[in-house]
Amino acid sequence: MGDPEPGAESSAQLPWYRETAGECAFFEAAWQQGLPLLLKGPTGCGKTRFVAHMAARLGRPLFTVACHDDLTAADLTGRYLLSGGDTQWVDGPLTRAVREGGICYLDEVVEARKDVTVVLHPLTDDRRVLPLERTGEILQAPPEFMLVVSYNPGYQHVLKSLKPSTRQRFAALSFDFPPPEVETEIVAAESGLSKDLCAGLINLARRIRELKGKDLEEGVSTRLLVYCASLVAGGMAMETAARATLIQPLSDDGDVIAALEELLSHSF
Repeated sequence: MGDPEPGAESSAQLPWYRETAGECAFFEAAWQQGLPLLLKGPTGCGKTRFVAHMAARLGRPLFTVACHDDLTAADLTGRYLLSGGDTQWVDGPLTRAVREGGICYLDEVVEARKDVTVVLHPLTDDRRVLPLERTGEILQAPPEFMLVVSYNPGYQHVLKSLKPSTRQRFAALSFDFPPPEVETEIVAAESGLSKDLCAGLINLARRIRELKGKDLEEGVSTRLLVYCASLVAGGMAMETAARATLIQPLSDDGDVIAALEELLSHSF
């Protein structure tokens, strides 16, 4: 596979992303070799932004699917629909990505029904094909096509996990929240709030994240920190913004919220 095609977006047009551990180079190498990629990490740590950044950087169209319990294989591949009294085949996002040599990103793939992962198998080995049973087509994925899936390991349980036979078809990258100084830079760049004020938010987030696995299922995401900083940059009081973005979204338990309020009161 050659260099990104002419017309790839300039760096000024790319969705902003702060690389932390060589993940951009790894993604490009996987794309060059035609390897499917699995991203795993907590909610709101930048997985989706990373994929959008890399698709633009490589000049490939991006087809994103938010997976859920009712997602079927037909939702990905396509189906016949009535149009003017006739039935017409309409490609799904996975089929479009294969035809156009794009990147198909399945977010939270473990939420999808089991028949979805079966459809992915022929695309994730040396065949790189997508059989369309309803049309009789067997689509050969072009070199530019790439399949990327993600999930949050923290939410896995026996009914929501990838089978080993599926997991071992992917190269994998593990994501986590960045170091404090890097997260401060990210939140400041995304929100426009000063780094000094952002550093205080990151310190509060670090203390809340220490509660994960004890009182909280998940800690504060970088996404929520950006929400908070954006509200403060827009003129909202720090404590009001923090309460609405860093406390209330995390739990409905009164005791947990009271403990988080205590952390907030000692932070600002």
